Amino acid sequence: MEPDSSRPNLLERLIAFIGREPEGRDALMQQLHSAFERHVFDADALFIIEGALNVADIQVRNVMVPRAHMDVVRADAPIAELIEFAMRTGHSRFPVVGEDKDDVQGILLAKDLLRGLGKAEFRLRENLRPAVFIPESKRLNVLLREFRVSHNHMAMVVDEYGGISGLITIEDVLEQIVGDIEDEFDLDESAGNIVADQLGRYRVKAGTDITSFNEAFGTTIEPGDIDTVGGLVTSRLGYLPKRGDGVVIAGLSFKVLRADGRRILTLLVECLPDGAEKAPQQP
Repeated sequence: MEPDSSRPNLLERLIAFIGREPEGRDALMQQLHSAFERHVFDADALFIIEGALNVADIQVRNVMVPRAHMDVVRADAPIAELIEFAMRTGHSRFPVVGEDKDDVQGILLAKDLLRGLGKAEFRLRENLRPAVFIPESKRLNVLLREFRVSHNHMAMVVDEYGGISGLITIEDVLEQIVGDIEDEFDLDESAGNIVADQLGRYRVKAGTDITSFNEAFGTTIEPGDIDTVGGLVTSRLGYLPKRGDGVVIAGLSFKVLRADGRRILTLLVECLPDGAEKAPQQP
């Protein structure tokens, strides 16, 4: 059945509700919340609209993957090592570096690496895409427009001295608007809250309650006023973490795998050598 073209769409309903141009951004936000309360649109639409408005105020430095947590490959790495690294990390793009992370020579796409498997010899440098460099201060709305025009999906972030301070992808930007974007390497919603990977580490949903976490890892973390593992990590860090941030609690390493700028979504938990001896018990 054809959709009813006489039914007003979201934009038409917003215009009809607002009626006139709001006097400033704060006034616009008040009108949007009022429209939500009157069921002009739902919570998901409000979340996305707020995210779209907020990206103009967010700089790349606040969202990027910091230098210390970048997954890079060396320009002289053998193809077997490249394949193993690509499979282990699950990324589709990798900065290729020379002597150190400041020496970015290009970007390797996993699909280009796969195409090289059937060749007698894979020449890494011949398969590199040009790297894009942007300043930490660039705003996300500008970067998103540049990503769309150039069709690039990754940019290297440089500090005021020209050194590499991190990287950012188009997914990082979009997640500030629509929230977390799941892919094939994220936790399956039907899976348990604690899932082991091939390296003996554990992907833990941030919403896992601390009591269940203690039972799984054999720890005795006192929850206090905090209910979830994500809340625990945020409390210990003392600020809203972004991807790559980490902390050690009760002999376990907690690293933020996914966060949408408003909350933690997924954590990578690893038992440290002198930490908890008991591996998590899968439900």
